[in-house]
Amino acid sequence: MPHAADDLQRSIDATGSIAVVGLDPRPALLPPALVQAALAAHGDTQAGVAAAFLAFNRGLIDAVAGKCCALKPQLACYEAYGSAGLRCLEETVAYARTKGIPVIADGKRNDIGSTAEHYQQGFLGAAPGLAGASLPGLGAQWLTINAYLGADGVTPFTGKAPGGTGVFVLVRTSNPSAGDLQDQGGADATVAERMATLVQRWSEGRRGACGLTDIGAVVGATWPAQARTLRGLMPDTLFLVPGYGAQGGSAADALAGMRSDGRGTVVNNSRGIIAAWQKHKSADWQGAARAALEAMNADLATAR
Repeated sequence: MPHAADDLQRSIDATGSIAVVGLDPRPALLPPALVQAALAAHGDTQAGVAAAFLAFNRGLIDAVAGKCCALKPQLACYEAYGSAGLRCLEETVAYARTKGIPVIADGKRNDIGSTAEHYQQGFLGAAPGLAGASLPGLGAQWLTINAYLGADGVTPFTGKAPGGTGVFVLVRTSNPSAGDLQDQGGADATVAERMATLVQRWSEGRRGACGLTDIGAVVGATWPAQARTLRGLMPDTLFLVPGYGAQGGSAADALAGMRSDGRGTVVNNSRGIIAAWQKHKSADWQGAARAALEAMNADLATAR
């Protein structure tokens, strides 16, 4: 399998886009026609919600294919609906793979030892079967993780050498209260900066041909000055940037941590794309999503 960063860079080069579309379905965001079809087939059940989510996701993937570099399903949106929701997630990822679009599973997992290995197997790899078979997991290329437990909570996800999957470590998140912990620290470095130093250390020897590593960092668009500082600490790290649009981050803010060669940053947008049909009061929800993504691509291109 290609190096995870190389595969994502390939997608960026092929589409000309650094936009990541967040597949975060909720009942309130679903077009009425999909809701009615799912209710008629399954009633107001977990299976009905999952069926509507899957129809929505497949339609969105069709609409944005070739115009974004990756998809990022928020796992909680699916886990809330039990086994039906998880089947929807699996089918969503499988459909994305048929379109050749890299998938970032946004689960922010965090543990050590065999538990972390199980998370890795479930989302990025394969779990052992009863008779020695290797049983496939979700099949995502990337997973977001929380590295608060240190290296013991990271190495089970990354393995001993670079491979076809990668992780994005939470470094400086986009939420308003992030500074309660991430901005704390002594005179030499904040917690976020210490985490960045660790990410750089863990990434040694893990660069792909594109010059980026398979251990990335989540760095919010809402903190552009800090993003520039963090880029200095993580020169070869791929930044996954939330906070663009609805959370107040501009295109310039989102690109504050971009490398001088124009690489190293992908920018997420979830509701701004998948709920664009509501903003514009359009029955053509696929067309609205595609137009919103094209507008985001143009906004980011202007700011580069």
